[in-house]
Amino acid sequence: MKMIDYYMGLPYRMEIIPDAEEGGFVVRFPDLPGCLTIGNDLYEALNQAEDAKRAWLTAALEDGVEIHEPESLNTYSGQFKLRLPRSLHRALAEHAKTEGISMNQYCLYLLSQQDAIRNA
Repeated sequence: MKMIDYYMGLPYRMEIIPDAEEGGFVVRFPDLPGCLTIGNDLYEALNQAEDAKRAWLTAALEDGVEIHEPESLNTYSGQFKLRLPRSLHRALAEHAKTEGISMNQYCLYLLSQQDAIRNA
């Protein structure tokens, strides 16, 4: 039987979400459904995050709820294959050339930028 210290030591992914309506920040752990906390500022939210995680894990252990371990980054190779229309391929290649970088670097930049906007 795994104990609380085992689970607390695992690298659970933490998401920090600004609360535009109320102010402050929400912190949640996607691998621990319903485990979240809020804070008036980032410092407070992060401090409360570990307490929230410990409380969630303790309750799950006491109630016999299955606790999923976080996915390892080793599961991901960092590569994927993407099919796209020829016109988009040409446009991306031309933009990359204008920027003086490879198309791979340009696409990585675009994906990173969009992901940052989505998660803001």
